[in-house]
Amino acid sequence: MSRFARFGASVVAWFDSHAASRGEPGDERVDLMRMLPFIAIHLGCLAVCWVGVSATAVIAAAALYALRMFAITAFYHRYFSHSAFRTSRAAQFGFALLGASAAQRGPLWWASHHRHHHVHADEHEDSHSALRHGLWRSHVGWFMSRAHFAPRGALVASLARYPELRFLDRWDALVPLLLCALLYAVGACAEAYAPSLGTSGAQLVTWGFCVSTVLLYHATFSINSLAHRYGARRYATRDASRNNMWLALVTFGEGWHNNHHHYPAAARQGFYWWEIDLTWYGLKLLQALGIVWDLRDVPGAARDARTEGVGS
Repeated sequence: MSRFARFGASVVAWFDSHAASRGEPGDERVDLMRMLPFIAIHLGCLAVCWVGVSATAVIAAAALYALRMFAITAFYHRYFSHSAFRTSRAAQFGFALLGASAAQRGPLWWASHHRHHHVHADEHEDSHSALRHGLWRSHVGWFMSRAHFAPRGALVASLARYPELRFLDRWDALVPLLLCALLYAVGACAEAYAPSLGTSGAQLVTWGFCVSTVLLYHATFSINSLAHRYGARRYATRDASRNNMWLALVTFGEGWHNNHHHYPAAARQGFYWWEIDLTWYGLKLLQALGIVWDLRDVPGAARDARTEGVGS
C-alpha cells in the first residue's frame, strides 16, 4: 500500500472502521494518523484553561464517567465478553450505545480482543500483556497498531448476528460525536436560559466529554497495564493477574483481576463482601428491576479454592 493510500485509509477509518479492517494484520507499527482523534481528546482537556470550571461541568463529568464506566464494565466486559448474565435485545443495544459513547471502539471489537486476551493471557500472543510487551504497549500502544484495529470476528460470531451491534462497531465514532453535540447543545441552552448554572457549550464538552473520557480511558487501560503487575494473588492462575483494591475502586470492581482470571464466567468480581464491586451492585439493581437476569455468581467451591503461598 502506498503512503498516500495509507494516509487516505487512516482518515476514512476515523469514521468507518471497516476502512482499516482491510489493512495489514501483522503490522505492529503505530498508525499515528489514525490515532489523531485519540490524541485530540487528550489535548481537548487543556481547554479547561479557557472555558473554566463550574459545579455543573464537574457534575456532568462525574456522571458521564460513572455511567460509561458501568456500561464498559457491566456490558462490554461482563456481558459481551463473558456472557455472565442475560438481558433483552433492547437493553443489550441501549447499554452497547452507552458503552460506545466512551470512545473505546465498538462492542464486537472490544469483546473479541478481550476474549483473545483470556485465551492467551500473558503469553506472547497476548497483545496487551505488560509482562511480555511492557507497560506502555499494554496500556495504549497495542490498540494504536494496525494489527489490532480490526475485530477478531471469529471470536464474536454469536454477537455479530445483531445488525445494530455491527453498526455500532463499524461507525464507532458516531456515538461519541453525538454525545459531544448533545453536551454542546445543553451547555449553550444553559448559558442562554439558566446562566446561574455557570456553564456553556464549550465548557460542557471539555469537562463532560474530554476530561471525563480521558479519565475513563486510563482507568480502564490500567487493568491491562497495572493489574498484571501490582497487587496480591489469591489464586495461582496461569497468568500474572493480581487483585488491586485501588484499581477496583476507580474501575467499579475490575481491579479484582486475579479473582476474575480465576473464574471469568462470574458477573461478580469482588468475591467477598469486603471487596467493593460497584458493577456487581449495579447489576443486582438492574436484576431487581427486571432489566437483566441469570446473573452468574462465583460458586463457593471456586471462590474458596485459595492456593496458599501465592506471592504478592
